[in-house]
Amino acid sequence: MKVAITSRGTTLEDQVDPRFGRCAHFVIVETDDMSFDAVENSNAAAGGGAGIQAAQLVADKGVSAVLTGNCGPNAFRTLEAAGIEVVTEASGTVREAAEQYKAGKLSATAGPSVESHAGMNP
Repeated sequence: MKVAITSRGTTLEDQVDPRFGRCAHFVIVETDDMSFDAVENSNAAAGGGAGIQAAQLVADKGVSAVLTGNCGPNAFRTLEAAGIEVVTEASGTVREAAEQYKAGKLSATAGPSVESHAGMNP
């Protein structure tokens, strides 16, 4: 399964970024074999709409789920509309988050975990 994990860097050993729309990178992980590709989040510095644009970016990558620390309402609705499962409260390294998800230790959230614009002040 292909998942997008918010990350502070570009490898499996980097820390999960707790912000979705304003994370530094998305590490796209194939959980079957742990192969990955890092994608810079060019929306991180956007004045507004970062969550929606970031959601569209990962949707275009064909992921089934997003693992992050928090997700605001606009990004959550965009991901939900694209059929992408949203998992909040991911932490540790990207590798650890992917392995926890694969093992069934992380589950989908029912709604946004923060208010709009929560990620503007890291």
